[in-house]
Amino acid sequence: MHYRCATCGATAPVETQEARCVCGGLWQLDFTPPAFDLGLVDQDVWSLFRYRAFLPVIGDAWRQVTLGEGMTPLVSLNEDVLLKMDYYMPTLSFKDRGAAVLVAHMKAIGVKRAVQDSSGNAGNSVAAYCGRCGIACDIYVPEGTSPGKIAMIEAHGATAHVVPGSRDHCADVCRAQVEREGCYYANHVYNPFFYQGTKTYLYEVYEQLGRIPEHLFIPLGNGTLFLGVVLALEELLNAGCIDHFPKVIAIQSERCDPFVRAVAAGSADPAPVTPTPTMAEGIAIGVPMRGREILSAIYRYGMDVVTAPEDRILEARSYLARRGIYCEHTTAANLAAYWHYCDLHGKTPDSLLTMCGAGLKSDH
Repeated sequence: MHYRCATCGATAPVETQEARCVCGGLWQLDFTPPAFDLGLVDQDVWSLFRYRAFLPVIGDAWRQVTLGEGMTPLVSLNEDVLLKMDYYMPTLSFKDRGAAVLVAHMKAIGVKRAVQDSSGNAGNSVAAYCGRCGIACDIYVPEGTSPGKIAMIEAHGATAHVVPGSRDHCADVCRAQVEREGCYYANHVYNPFFYQGTKTYLYEVYEQLGRIPEHLFIPLGNGTLFLGVVLALEELLNAGCIDHFPKVIAIQSERCDPFVRAVAAGSADPAPVTPTPTMAEGIAIGVPMRGREILSAIYRYGMDVVTAPEDRILEARSYLARRGIYCEHTTAANLAAYWHYCDLHGKTPDSLLTMCGAGLKSDH
C-alpha cells in the first residue's frame, strides 16, 4: 500500500506527511482490498470498523479513535425512496465516516498536529476524532458557516479560524498555513484515506438490504461521498455482489454547479463558476480539486447530474421535518433535487437518498 500521484505517477509511502506530490498532483491510494464478502465483516464490532478487512487501517490505532460511527438505519420515506440516516453519527454528519478512517491513519503514523479547512461538517468531524485520540487540531471555515458548527468544532478542543470570503478562499488560506508550518493536512479532499471511510456508506446499505438500490442520489461538492460511493460500487461489482452499476445521480446546487455545466459541455474539467449564496452551503464548491477524477467517473459510468432548485430547499426541509426527519439545508437539497429529477425524467422508484447532516447544525 502506497500513495501514487494522480498527475505524474510518482509514489510515496503512506507514512509521508506531505499533503501532495512535489509536482502539485493529488495523492491516490494504491490499495486493493480483498473481494468484498459479508463473511469477512467483524460482527462483534458495532462501527464502520467492522469492515476493516476492506479498509487500509494500520494496526489497532482505530480502537483509540472510533466513536461508534456508522451502522446508520435505512428509513422508508415513501414507496419510491429510502433514506440512509447518516446524520445519526457522533458529530451529526456523514463526514464521520471519512474522519474516523483518516484520523485512525494519522494516529497510526504518529501525527501530533493537524490542520483542515471545511464548510463545517468535515472540520467538526476531524476535530472530534482528533480530540478523541489527543491530536492537536486547527480548523479553517469560511464566513457564513453556521454558528452551531463552529461551536461544536471549538467544543472538541480544536481552534476554529473564520476566514472572510468564499469556501474556496478559505481553502487557500488553510493550505498556505500548511506550507508555512509543515503540519499534517487532514483534508477530506486531498487525503484519499477519507474516501476509504465514506465508501462504507454503501457497504452498510449492501449488508442491510442484500442489494444496492437502482438509483443513488449523491450530493456533489468536493466529492467526499461521491468518490467513496464509486469505490464501493467498483468493489461490489468486482466481487460479484452486484451484477451491474446502478444509476448514480450527482446533485449540485443550482447556484454552484461546475459539474452540471461541464457535463452539458462535454468537458473533462469542471466549468468555471462564481458561486452565489445558497442554503446548500455544504456542496457550494466552485473549484473542486478532484474535479477531473470526478468527471471521469461520471462519464465512465453514464451518471446523471441534476441541480437542487434553491426555491424548493425549504419546502423539502419542511416536508421531511413533518415526517420526523429534521435535517440541515444541504441535506434537504437532496430531496429538492430528487423532486426536480422526477420532474425531468418521470417517476424514479427504488431510490436512495442520504440524510447527511442534522437540522440543528444549520438553524441560522
